[in-house]
Amino acid sequence: MKIRPATNADRSEIEDMIFPILRSYGLEPAPESTDADLADIESNYFQKNGFFDVLIDDTGKIVGTVAIHQTDEHLCELRKLYLAKSARGSGQGTNLMGHAIDRARDLGYSRMWLETADSLVEAFQLYTRFGFVPFTSAHNSTRCDFALVKDL
Repeated sequence: MKIRPATNADRSEIEDMIFPILRSYGLEPAPESTDADLADIESNYFQKNGFFDVLIDDTGKIVGTVAIHQTDEHLCELRKLYLAKSARGSGQGTNLMGHAIDRARDLGYSRMWLETADSLVEAFQLYTRFGFVPFTSAHNSTRCDFALVKDL
């Protein structure tokens, strides 16, 4: 598997992967709010000191995503970390999380935060393994229950 930058041309395939994952955890996609960033990946991420990368399997299919979005000069938000069922259990979540942290550091960030839902048990375990800790924040997404933060 390999990681490459996403483009706006990947939008449909990304949504086709992410939205069913959300539904499988009892969460609804929100293309008009939380997921509106997918409408223009290039301007919402790459042009704002962030990135949006996809994990590609051997057939060229997108099986994972990870992104960071600038909050301020030193703080970024981890967004859109998802893995298709076919890519789970093989260390790819760890791979994408490490990739995100390395890229965030390379872009000059010293702190990363994220929002998540308590139904995403595997994601929460991944985040805490990487040293993310709970913190109080005004939640931006209605489908998220809590926030985590990590000093890079």
